[in-house]
Amino acid sequence: MNGRLTRRPDDRTSILVIDDDHRMRRLLRVNLEQAGYRVTTAEDGPAALDLAELEPPDLILLDIMMPGMDGFTCLARLREFSDVPIILLTAKGEERDKVRGLDLGADDYLTKPFGPAEMLARVRAVLRRRQPSEETPPVLVVGDLTINLARRRVIREAEEIRLTPTEYRLLYELATNPGRVMLHGELLSRVWGPEYRDEVDYLWTYVRYLRNKIEPDPARPRYILREPGVGYLLAAE
Repeated sequence: MNGRLTRRPDDRTSILVIDDDHRMRRLLRVNLEQAGYRVTTAEDGPAALDLAELEPPDLILLDIMMPGMDGFTCLARLREFSDVPIILLTAKGEERDKVRGLDLGADDYLTKPFGPAEMLARVRAVLRRRQPSEETPPVLVVGDLTINLARRRVIREAEEIRLTPTEYRLLYELATNPGRVMLHGELLSRVWGPEYRDEVDYLWTYVRYLRNKIEPDPARPRYILREPGVGYLLAAE
């Protein structure tokens, strides 16, 4: 196993922190453990990949600017075998870095410097997306789409479609409300959390991702339809 790993095993929600700065790793670990999470740390990408495959965490905090394997490369490698929620940590805060990270499958990002309260709020919001409603049936069928909620699988015409956690959560919200226009703010609150209800760019980005994966022709969507200036709906046949 490459690099140095620090593990603190117990039965709490597990978070993997990947950052080459030992002070940042320590700060994140202390704040997360005080909030009740189990924290594992890795100082480089190769070590993180080994650990994430051996003992999959519930969430990953991943620094972009690391020597050797940078965060973008690590993110792409993680997405080859895992759909674990990932929050990127970046000191740049540049739009192109955020877009690139989201394109590679990140669920959210934090721009350094950030406070513990903001970091914990983002962690809670991302983890909430993993919890489906208990009142929803385990399998939803909309047109040619089959969504198995118990197994988190999406199938179209016998072909399984691999979605990131955020893509899945967005599809889940639309599919459990077929034929109903869901407002921008409503979708943002349900998928990302109430603190994101004005971040319309998040919604536009992930609707595009979903259409590219589930629509036979993304340029002429059949499933995810838009009500201009209002919101989106999943077409009900």
